[in-house]
Amino acid sequence: MHVPDGFIDAPVSAAAGLVAAGAVAVSLKGARRELDERTAPLAGLVAAFIFAVQMLNFPVAAGTSGHLLGGALAAILVGPFTGVLCVSVVLLMQGVLFADGGLTALGVNISDMAVVTTVVAYVVFRGLVKLLPRGRRSVTVASFAAALLSVPAAAFAFTLIYAVGGTTDVSLTKVATAMVGVHVLIGIGEAAITALTVGAVIAVRPDLVYGARGLTRPLKLRVGGELVDAPAAAPAAPAARSTRTLWIAGIVTSLVLAGFVSFYASANPDGLEKVARDKGIDKKAEEHATADSPLADYGVKDITDARLSGGLAGVIGVGVTVIAGSAVFWTLRRRRSGDASAAAVPGADEGTDAVPEAAPAGDGGGRSRAPGGEA
Repeated sequence: MHVPDGFIDAPVSAAAGLVAAGAVAVSLKGARRELDERTAPLAGLVAAFIFAVQMLNFPVAAGTSGHLLGGALAAILVGPFTGVLCVSVVLLMQGVLFADGGLTALGVNISDMAVVTTVVAYVVFRGLVKLLPRGRRSVTVASFAAALLSVPAAAFAFTLIYAVGGTTDVSLTKVATAMVGVHVLIGIGEAAITALTVGAVIAVRPDLVYGARGLTRPLKLRVGGELVDAPAAAPAAPAARSTRTLWIAGIVTSLVLAGFVSFYASANPDGLEKVARDKGIDKKAEEHATADSPLADYGVKDITDARLSGGLAGVIGVGVTVIAGSAVFWTLRRRRSGDASAAAVPGADEGTDAVPEAAPAGDGGGRSRAPGGEA
């Protein structure tokens, strides 16, 4: 659903750019609350995985294909604010390096594909999780439904944007019907990919899934005849190794999908391309500003072998995306840590030399003990 240059006029594209910039600014602030030692390493991986899977167009119907948008997947795995940033990083890499999605339409694409899909998906997901029984299966079911609804929501949002700033005179009713209709089918594929991925991560590291937090009941201990919450245990070393294993497995999977499996993706136009061609939306489409990029159209310039060219471009794309995404998310994580340290030191922001009080001996570094002193 990458909108190219020329579909939307300049004033509306500029307004969408302001909306996108505002959404990214809010997400940068919100992501500092979401990112921790668990989600920070995963966020860059999620961006790379979305980039890889977006190269895998799957057939839908009537000569149309679809691909993952990724907003639901990112929001559920790493949080809604971080999810907006993940998809935005992917769209930026695609627009600048691969001439996919217009540069003047970047604000439209971020507003539609990053913001709308993430917000709609996460609202639906949280609502269903509250209604369904607590458990991993409910998270997977809610992920499927959230992803399914997020795609036609993005299609409808594009129709609204086109109604205000479209550059051709076409029937908006026909455009809306065609866009939402085909993207409901694409949403089924999005839902399947999202549910399978979320389910796979939950199976090995449920604590890494942002949307699944708080679904496990706290361990209770009987102290003095009353049930109290057990103290939180410190993370074990094997968990850190498990995180590295998951990260490596995710990167390898992304590289295989983008570097090899993408060659077998459907060559049919995606939902927006097909509707634009059938309804005449593309009459004023413009050539991409980076059409001469060495990686334009997901191929490496001057490499004649299509399989090698596309595979190498995919591998480069995964590498660039994971580096760019990880840099953003680690920077936000470090700023959060710095803010927390400053808040813990009275007078730190006035430049004083104050230091925090030492914790009383025997209190476990400030952690409260259960009444009665023993379980």
